[in-house]
Amino acid sequence: MRSRRVSSALLTAAAAALAAPATAAAHGGPIQRNPLPLDPILFAWGAAAILVISFAALALMWPKPVFEDARWRPLPVVGRVLGSRVVDFLCGAIGVALLAVVIVAGYVGPEGAADNLVPTFVMITFWVGLVVLSLIFGDVFKAFNPWRAIGRAVGAVVGRRGPARRPYPEALGRWPAAAGLFMFTWIELVGQWADNPVTLTNAIVGYTVVTLAAQSVWGVETWTRRGEAFSVYYNFLSRVSPFETRDRVLGVRKVLGGLPKIDPVAGTVPVLMVMIGTVTFDGLSQGDLWNSVGPWLTDDVFGALGADATTAGKLADTVGLLAGVGFVAGFYWLGMEGARSVGGNIPAPTLRRAFVHTLVPIAAAYVMAHYLSYLLYEGQAIQYLAADPFGQGWDIFGTADAAIDFSLLSQNAVWYLQYGFVVTGHVAALILAHDRALVTYGQASQAVRSQYWMLAIMVGFTMLALWLLRQAGL
Repeated sequence: MRSRRVSSALLTAAAAALAAPATAAAHGGPIQRNPLPLDPILFAWGAAAILVISFAALALMWPKPVFEDARWRPLPVVGRVLGSRVVDFLCGAIGVALLAVVIVAGYVGPEGAADNLVPTFVMITFWVGLVVLSLIFGDVFKAFNPWRAIGRAVGAVVGRRGPARRPYPEALGRWPAAAGLFMFTWIELVGQWADNPVTLTNAIVGYTVVTLAAQSVWGVETWTRRGEAFSVYYNFLSRVSPFETRDRVLGVRKVLGGLPKIDPVAGTVPVLMVMIGTVTFDGLSQGDLWNSVGPWLTDDVFGALGADATTAGKLADTVGLLAGVGFVAGFYWLGMEGARSVGGNIPAPTLRRAFVHTLVPIAAAYVMAHYLSYLLYEGQAIQYLAADPFGQGWDIFGTADAAIDFSLLSQNAVWYLQYGFVVTGHVAALILAHDRALVTYGQASQAVRSQYWMLAIMVGFTMLALWLLRQAGL
């Protein structure tokens, strides 16, 4: 992924990151935390120092772009097998079966959220666990995507008898995906529909209907690539992975090598803003700041306008969710305006699109740091829930009596991992930004000057991530 000299410097930085503890995930980890071994301010200064050292190493020892034309090579034998139509069909069938099980479980399973398969499967296994799989193994969701499988099957049956596909509007771009991701996080963080399995299942059915309808208008692959929220989300994250399938052959590339290939069509920047901004609000909502602002909005603003307590609370949280996305967007906008000032006569909108792929490692770092303990602990519930998905007293996998192991990782180990994710993700973003700047500006000196602003963005995002973890009171 890097030249030899830069590799040594950056791996050292990553190792240093892993050697410093951080707080546990903010999304309701189940264990009781102890105070951090060191002052959190030391962690912040350490993170900033790692980024500055990484920036200097890149400026001195990375004179030519490496990722823009990253090579891909097929895996011998196994690459063709894993990319074959047979495997594609089997994975799609599994995805459809899982969707069917989830929908049935949501309607006939236990009423309580803790005892029903749907909340745990959707909000932990799917929403968080699939992030890990995507970062390691590539675009796993594309293979198992149930809506893509259904759409392709319907297309194969209907054939020419189906309606003619309409050209996808270029202006629409990935805006539907950005809206879909925002709506899903609203369901999770504001609406809290996961507390009611039937309500959450209704949302799944509704999303299925909308997705299949959009596929019928614009085509399965086009909608999957541009408009379907989860396909876009996991595809972006999968570009961190060294694995990629091309022309039905699985191959390998440089780690991070898929990110520069993201086509920055309309709506791409908003997708990344939603990815980072919604996690930002999730962390903020559990801290002292929001505990002061939230009740004020609920009681003194929306309550004063006549909304009942429940509605006022949701309106306040909606404002907070929008503010989280807006804050991240404003921060990125400011950084790109600064980068424009170094010269090159490059418009700021062009710069925002050109460097948007550098935000993907940051989004991944936010998710991994924020939801790590959530996945490791509450995620274990899938063992006994999957053994009896419909609440009939079954034990399909022999795990109905499984219990959550809270000793899976020590608290300090979780802290180390979270801090490592945050810093390593931002170092990766710096690498990508420097690589793209060499192409965008042409001259190495001008590229480095432009990256002073990107360094400021990365340090800012790093401090924000660490502060959000701290805001949870962990």
